[in-house]
Amino acid sequence: MQLLLLSNSTNQGEDYLGWPQEILRQFIEKNNIKSCLFVPYAGVTVTWDEYTTRVRSVFSIWGCMIESVHTMPDPKIAVRDAECIMVGGGNTFRLVQMLHETGIMDTIRERSLAGTPFIGWSAGSNVACPTLCTTNDMPIIQPLSFNTLNLVPFQINPHYLDANPEGHGGETREQRINEFQALNPEAVVVGLREATALYLDETNLHLLGNRPMRLFINGDEPVEFRKEDDINFLIKNLGS
Repeated sequence: MQLLLLSNSTNQGEDYLGWPQEILRQFIEKNNIKSCLFVPYAGVTVTWDEYTTRVRSVFSIWGCMIESVHTMPDPKIAVRDAECIMVGGGNTFRLVQMLHETGIMDTIRERSLAGTPFIGWSAGSNVACPTLCTTNDMPIIQPLSFNTLNLVPFQINPHYLDANPEGHGGETREQRINEFQALNPEAVVVGLREATALYLDETNLHLLGNRPMRLFINGDEPVEFRKEDDINFLIKNLGS
């Protein structure tokens, strides 16, 4: 597989998809990608046409054509024929609801496992996991199932934050992950901070970006890993 899983699309004060432009360019060039099928279903307060146009304006820099699955007469065929599959961020519950409703959840998984490059950010990275259960999003709609693509054998918490905002009386992000693992003790969770990404290059997993990721294994203290560290142990059961 060739998976690029970004924590977020945009840092405050930067252009859209600004921080990962070099990462995206290298991924596109390495895989000789000329066109991507975009999945805009996580967009809720933006139309899918508007979302696609915004993404298209970025990828045109590299001469990469973007078409959206929502404009295709048969989404499954579009996924099967795609040179690259790209899933944007937004609301994960809406995204998962639409992936199940259109029937392309299984098709995306099949094509990604067969080697079709996959790019996701935020909600689009969360759905590469076994379930959506480590999303940060409000459940604004009920999907058929919480099960997602299961391309990696661990959960991602995108936009991971250590700090608890002043005056905020709710749980920290770490407390919420602890709650998830209390009910799902076998699940491993990667806290993926802003401006970082995971890149699975066939059988090698890499952390990209200049910030560490935070790894949660039930019963252990969280551990920090940096981009120079070996994190291939996270995919030792990949495909099993």
